Amino acid sequence: MKAVHLLQILLLSAIWGISFLLIRIAGDSFPPIWVALLRCSSGAVLLWVVMLLGCRSLPSRALLPWFLLIAFFNNAIPFTFFAWGERTIPSSTAAIVNATTPIWTLLISLAVSRGHVTGRMIAGVLLSFAGVVLVVYGHAAAEDSVSDSQGLALGVTLVVLASLGYAIATVMAKMKLKGIDPIGLATMQLTLAALMLLPVALLGAHPVFSAVSVPSIAAIATLGLAGSGIAYLLYFNLLAHVSATHVVAVTYLLPIWGLFWGWLAHETIGWTAFAGVAVVICGLLLLNWKPRVATELVRPVVPVE
Repeated sequence: MKAVHLLQILLLSAIWGISFLLIRIAGDSFPPIWVALLRCSSGAVLLWVVMLLGCRSLPSRALLPWFLLIAFFNNAIPFTFFAWGERTIPSSTAAIVNATTPIWTLLISLAVSRGHVTGRMIAGVLLSFAGVVLVVYGHAAAEDSVSDSQGLALGVTLVVLASLGYAIATVMAKMKLKGIDPIGLATMQLTLAALMLLPVALLGAHPVFSAVSVPSIAAIATLGLAGSGIAYLLYFNLLAHVSATHVVAVTYLLPIWGLFWGWLAHETIGWTAFAGVAVVICGLLLLNWKPRVATELVRPVVPVE
């Protein structure tokens, strides 16, 4: 892998890793639904500019029902639930819990395709979940009151549901949206998600604009333009030049970046968080590990002349 692609993987993981902290900062001034709406809207604007400058076209309207479902599960629900959940849990915890996304994706894929479950898969899933439980247990032990513990439970549940939404959307996209221009796909889903969120945001709680802070505005702008715009462009560029196996490295780096950005923001991070991240990453590595023997078995045979 070229050095430029390695740097892109590090940059992408850093952008997505800091998104959890930015969500918390944005939530200081904006209700969760508004955080999601502004994030989708600003990201969509950037991708529309890229589409128009690149003379790209949108996917077929026949696929609109699938785009609606993916926009709902991949953007509208997760973006809202992360902002809601991080009102009661640290951004670093959200980043670690979000690492369960590839586990949910695997489990849903196996359920849909009725695939074969191996002992390695079971061990990887159990190990990853054990790491998340260790992190949550560490925070629960540090809480001072019942209300704090209830807030922790609510926040973790919301982030788990957000991660599950990502997984559902990923499986849908793999099954129904193969061969579609990825920029068109990202533009369509962010646009549709913004349209879904707009009426809910207008009917619900509104931000008090006189009390909106500059850090919150900066966080929203960065979330949309970088986290949901530039990050998509980086991700799809990597997929075009690097194997999917290498791009998976982003998944391993996200909880590490989450801890790093949370530490910079002076969040309380105990030893259980570091231990939990190590356990989660070991579980993910086990899930994605492919024995060399299996590779050799499927190697094409060159006929002898």
